[in-house]
Amino acid sequence: MFNYDEVPLIVVGADGSELGVAAIRWAADHARRVGGRLRVVTAYEVPGRIFFSPTARESDYEDAAKEALARSVAEALGEAPDLPVEELVLAHRPAHALTEAAAGAALLVVGSHGRGELPGMHLGSVATYCVHHAPCPVLVYRTATSGR
Repeated sequence: MFNYDEVPLIVVGADGSELGVAAIRWAADHARRVGGRLRVVTAYEVPGRIFFSPTARESDYEDAAKEALARSVAEALGEAPDLPVEELVLAHRPAHALTEAAAGAALLVVGSHGRGELPGMHLGSVATYCVHHAPCPVLVYRTATSGR
């Protein structure tokens, strides 16, 4: 009998950036090679200031995260991926969301820099956190121009 839990789980972070889309492509290729499945995770935080000066609702942040995730997955894999893909949106700090979503995973893939990182940084804060705290091996994905 087929046991879905025995299929290697590859978790990858998605933040809507070009680097994030490229990381999803890499993770999908790896999942195909090892006969695995893919969990693509995005996370969002609702800034505390919305309680003092509401300009958006909490659900607006979730909706934006869902849209960015769907767009990233579609761009990376097309509309009909040829491997099992789970899309997960979490209301949590991105670094913590990724490490929690990677529980039981064979590999966590993260981009070297997120959307808000400063140019010239060697490694972004989310990637650094994941490298130090993930419950599985971590691959930090970068392109030739990621560190420039």
